[in-house]
Amino acid sequence: MVCLVSRTGRELQRYNNLGCRQVVGCIPYRYKSNGCDENMSNELEVLVISSQKGQGLTFPKGGWELDESTMEEAASRESLEEAGVLGSIECELGKWSFISKRHGTCYEGHMFPLLVKEQLDPWPEKNVRRRLWMTAAEAREVCQHWWMKEALDIFVERQHQKEVISPVF
Repeated sequence: MVCLVSRTGRELQRYNNLGCRQVVGCIPYRYKSNGCDENMSNELEVLVISSQKGQGLTFPKGGWELDESTMEEAASRESLEEAGVLGSIECELGKWSFISKRHGTCYEGHMFPLLVKEQLDPWPEKNVRRRLWMTAAEAREVCQHWWMKEALDIFVERQHQKEVISPVF
């Protein structure tokens, strides 16, 4: 068993050419199983986590650090640390610029879908976060960040297009 610890501090954070901190996040997802026979359905579920400071729900996200060669690597790390999930990172959903309400600082946020292959117990932030699987519509209602809601909308539309192209029978 590997002991994992969440990174802390901002010494290694990346900033864009405008001085905005670069953050990356994931929308962890899976297809709901049909009970004990472990057959997969086409009912999409996404994983939200509680924020550390408050009662709001969000998707895993955090800073892209200097020792990480890609945003995907950083997004995968954040999903492991905050939500305890491992999986396959998919094509970026988009880039958003926003100002932190708490600190008044500029951020550049990037979001990726993550197809969950493994859910760990324990995980680094288990003692400070809750994780909940829910429908995309439920997640959209409870997510506290507008830019993550937009990313979720893009993700859902992308999934719908996949179903139209290759329907599940």
